[in-house]
Amino acid sequence: MDDDEDHIAFAAEYALGTLDADERAQAETMMSVDQDFTAIVRAWEYRLGVLNQMVGAVEPRPELWERIQAAAGLAEPQQPIVLPAPPPPPPPPPEQVIAPATPVADNSVVLLSSQARRWRGVARLTSALAAALVAMIGLELFAPDLLPDALRPKPRTRVVEVKTPAPTPVPSAQYVALLQGQGGMPAFILTVDGATKTFTVRKIGASSPEPGKSYELWLISDKLPRPRSLGIIGSGDFTTRPVLASYDTDVINNATYAVTIEQAGGSPDGVPHSAPVFAGRLIQTVPPA
Repeated sequence: MDDDEDHIAFAAEYALGTLDADERAQAETMMSVDQDFTAIVRAWEYRLGVLNQMVGAVEPRPELWERIQAAAGLAEPQQPIVLPAPPPPPPPPPEQVIAPATPVADNSVVLLSSQARRWRGVARLTSALAAALVAMIGLELFAPDLLPDALRPKPRTRVVEVKTPAPTPVPSAQYVALLQGQGGMPAFILTVDGATKTFTVRKIGASSPEPGKSYELWLISDKLPRPRSLGIIGSGDFTTRPVLASYDTDVINNATYAVTIEQAGGSPDGVPHSAPVFAGRLIQTVPPA
């Protein structure tokens, strides 16, 4: 039996009241957190309620309630009936054949016989109700089309979401340029992603510019009429910008990248105002896939 059928049977037993204390507490905990399980329990309570209406009420005899009170300690237990001892039979006359005695039915025997018949009737009624319930559960699980419309379970639709795994990213070409001055000491490392054309400047040896000044990165190519500003280099260790996306790949790969010292915030007119202090060209470090 799969998990759904286990849940349905568990909910039916809860609605029928046949679970022990631990199982009933477990079912109530599941109802507080699982709306689907709660709906199944409510459906069973409705079906069993309809079945209960089909069975007529049976009024127990007054003696049954007195016995329940006595068993629960709510009334004094009935004293057992003590019958007087029968007198001893007279001695038989000599050579007289003793006929077997006829048993005398007393009130206690009649009462016990009546109670036994009554309990047998209750047992037969309970067995019939249990058999009807078992038959209904069997039809519910295996042949619901045979049930009346009022007792037929409503179909449930389960939506299964199938997630397609994300495609494995394809590594793109990577380029790097070492921007250094005349002394040969590297000041910045420039890396460019071949797919996104995003560049990252890593400060490694350059000192901070003078107060009121900023480092500005330029792209210099013989295919462009003048140097193009790529923005100022931030004060942190890394500066990343996507501004190369508007340039052709051939221009990006064959250009010279230079750093000048401009006023704070960069050149105001898009033209460098000092000679480059650091420069370098890109080389490919990772080929495209």
